[in-house]
Amino acid sequence: WCTGCGNFGIWNALKKALAESGLAPHQVMLISGIGCGSKLPDYTTANGYMSIHGRTLAVATGARLANYELKVICTHGDGDGYGEGGNHFLHSARRNIGIVDIVQNNRVYGLTKGQYSPTSPAGFMTKTSPQGAIEEAFNPLAIALAAGAAFISRSWSGDIAHLTWVIKEALKHRGYALVDVLQPCVSFNRMYSYDWIRPRVYKVQDEPGYDPGDKAAAFVKAEEWGERIPIGILYRVEGRPTYEEQVPALQAGALVKQPLRIKAAEEYEALKQEYI
Repeated sequence: WCTGCGNFGIWNALKKALAESGLAPHQVMLISGIGCGSKLPDYTTANGYMSIHGRTLAVATGARLANYELKVICTHGDGDGYGEGGNHFLHSARRNIGIVDIVQNNRVYGLTKGQYSPTSPAGFMTKTSPQGAIEEAFNPLAIALAAGAAFISRSWSGDIAHLTWVIKEALKHRGYALVDVLQPCVSFNRMYSYDWIRPRVYKVQDEPGYDPGDKAAAFVKAEEWGERIPIGILYRVEGRPTYEEQVPALQAGALVKQPLRIKAAEEYEALKQEYI
């Protein structure tokens, strides 16, 4: 990572959150994709798996279904999570699969040297968009709300204490938990700097009377961007059943704990013959 990259703050906050939550390395599964932030599992003492670009949540879903006793955490960038992986983002939110989805949102493709990403603002000038991006920016918080996510949060890499708290709350949530993390890319998005983010962010939990269970209020906060940017837990609803709790094959326990069916191959062949 480049010196000053926001990924260092995210990495430290995640380690603190795991330690303060009492999670041992063997209890954690980190899934990443392709991108600068997706290198995080390489630097962390825990189980890790690097998938292909945009398939982070799909692989994480498989890991969660195979062993729902693991705390499955995705760490990937805004391009991986909201671009190539946008379809998986929508359906992970609506399914309420038990995954903590940490998206390192620097509003640019950093690893591939500075193309505009789904969250880049209209007019953003890059090597591949010298006249400026013509698309409107993707709004992950509003999209997650519309898709049915029950835990939606945002923090930023310059406030490790706040980000640690948000990740710890996400780890306690039953079901899909989005943690959108604003972070500078010091090499390819210098406009989006620490000095730009710091004076704009404010904590919704400090606002008197803010109710994270109010979906309409959360939509208002999700749309707020510019001179003021809300961070914290924008929306949280407890009690929804998780996807894995409703899968019949998992009622007998995690797949890795279930006895191996020796006759599975024979049963498969018999089933296949019925349709030949």
